[in-house]
Amino acid sequence: MKKTVEKDIERLYELGDELFRHPELGYKEFTNKKILTQYFKENGIEVTELGLRTAFKVSIGQGAPHIGLIAELDAIPTLGHPYANKIDNAAHSCGHSTQCAIMAYAFVKLKDVIKNGTLSLYFTPAEEFTDVEFRKELIKKGEIDYIGGKVNMLTRGIFDEEDLFIHLHTMGEGKYHFSLNSKLAGFVYKQITFKGKATHAAVAPHNGINALNAFVLFDNAVNMLRETFKEEDYVRIHGILAKGGQTVNSIPEMTLYECYVRAMNEKALNDTAMKVDNAAKYCAKAIGASASIKTTPGYLPMKQDRLINDVIRKYMLKYCKPEEIHDDEVSMAAGDIGDLSLFKPTVQFGYSGFGGNCHGKDLCIIDKSRAYKEPFEIVYETVLYLSEHPEYVDRIKAEFKPSMTKEEYLAYLK
Repeated sequence: MKKTVEKDIERLYELGDELFRHPELGYKEFTNKKILTQYFKENGIEVTELGLRTAFKVSIGQGAPHIGLIAELDAIPTLGHPYANKIDNAAHSCGHSTQCAIMAYAFVKLKDVIKNGTLSLYFTPAEEFTDVEFRKELIKKGEIDYIGGKVNMLTRGIFDEEDLFIHLHTMGEGKYHFSLNSKLAGFVYKQITFKGKATHAAVAPHNGINALNAFVLFDNAVNMLRETFKEEDYVRIHGILAKGGQTVNSIPEMTLYECYVRAMNEKALNDTAMKVDNAAKYCAKAIGASASIKTTPGYLPMKQDRLINDVIRKYMLKYCKPEEIHDDEVSMAAGDIGDLSLFKPTVQFGYSGFGGNCHGKDLCIIDKSRAYKEPFEIVYETVLYLSEHPEYVDRIKAEFKPSMTKEEYLAYLK
């Protein structure tokens, strides 16, 4: 494998660079999909369409064990990034383009060496929870059912056949070489509309009800709630005032606040979401206004499978010392990989090779070996090990306990 990789590793870098230069938001990743499907076509691999506009997969082999790989297609709006597109400022400032290149290249290299079991690689759309109004229109049209790509795929049974899933994600700039067993938060998305009564702001403010004041009171109440959060729950509430009023010359009749409520476990997430709802309703009522709240389920906390990560660690140690692996990081980031981890043994390991900040305009690739070659080889070796040790996969499956039934999950999403 070593000589083969060294011979054409530049193809991996070229594929990654091409994807990095063509960022697209979720459910719009048509160029990225075209680049990748052409790459598979060049290597004699048939692509299977999965609906949801851009989702697709490739598979090889047959029987057990059935190993699943995940790569995310989408970018995120990032003003000022040198490769941000001119349509909606999408940029691969979260490094998803590198995931796609790594997994695609690994799949091609594994195609002729997998002798046992099945390998499936899924390219999933819309991991980033953004461009929400566009996605709501797609829901109305019946093209998708939910905001997140993997959530749609889960509810449609697309991931049902695999025994386990391997995913990876850039860590951005930092002191660690890799990360393992990171905990990811869950979140819900809220739109809170405060409604008052408009009147002339100078002549008759006493005749109005100021919806902006209702928001300000609510915002202070949320800040006062922060002392009730337990440190181990890692609760976060962060938002924006999307609409502050209609005109400076009138008492604001309507204001719109959008926020995420995040936590490291479902109970804390639900409890905090209820506190936010109560603060909105009663702060509005205190000054005669009203608050309407629309909550959209985001993603659930991720639970990593340590048995899979034990294999991954072995191959990471070819490239770094044990202390250069960030173990058990508690990250307030979230992803729909968390939802998948409720039902299947799943991992997401972190890799380096980047400068700048994730989701920042300065994110860039500074070390191609770390950003592409090393994580590719880790995926390659891990898949080979698992395919050649079906008894270990059986142990992974036996020790895994799903966190929800599909029925409970569907009820949560509603």
